[in-house]
Amino acid sequence: MVVEAIPKGVGFIYALLAIVVLVWLWRSGRFTRRRALPFLVVSVLLGFLVFTPVFPYQLQLLVLQDAAGLGAPLPGVLIGTLAFIVLTLVVGRIICGQICPAGAVQEVMHLVPVKKYGSAESRVPVAVRAGIFVVFLAAGLGLGINLLGLIGLADFFNLAVMSVSFFVFLGIVLISAVVYRPFCRYVCPYGALLAPAASRALYRLRRTDACIKCRKCERACPTGAARPDDRLGECYLCGRCTEACPVDGALVYGRGR
Repeated sequence: MVVEAIPKGVGFIYALLAIVVLVWLWRSGRFTRRRALPFLVVSVLLGFLVFTPVFPYQLQLLVLQDAAGLGAPLPGVLIGTLAFIVLTLVVGRIICGQICPAGAVQEVMHLVPVKKYGSAESRVPVAVRAGIFVVFLAAGLGLGINLLGLIGLADFFNLAVMSVSFFVFLGIVLISAVVYRPFCRYVCPYGALLAPAASRALYRLRRTDACIKCRKCERACPTGAARPDDRLGECYLCGRCTEACPVDGALVYGRGR
């Protein structure tokens, strides 16, 4: 379904503009999950229309040094990849939260009103993803294997329904209705790079003295990243914690821990 007439740069520009608007919403206290929904919808549509900004797959092609597949010079893509990691170091994982189509389509699917399963523990998914990241690098750099291609990330957004791998990623998307973001939390190689940056982000969600320790934010967080001692590497800034918090000003997005 990818429309070749639409420049790939559209996705890059959208990502930058979306980050600016979403950071403004968070900083001004206006962010809500309802206001985030249009970003999720646009991100999913861009995934199907231009297959960008699908950050994990673009990293995959960068590892494979596939300039033709990227449609841009490798140095430029490398700079862009590093730039968004730096942005995450400043504003947190907004990219994963509402901008990357791979994450957005899972976030939308998780809105389906069915019983949810899976632990919100953050350490196990991180360990699994770290192991897969090593396999990802070994497959790409050592063997020239497109691991995310086998998983069907590109075939899904290209609606290549005759491909077996299309149904692999379709299965992941369907599972995300009951298990929160399985691809992002267990597989995504770009997420493995963004998580350490997010854990040191200049701007992040933090508790204030207004916190009454009711732990509603911890119960609402689908990644287990809302505990007081968590470094927020797995926080996608989805807004569930602030929505669940009963005290205005107890959770704020700003500088500091």
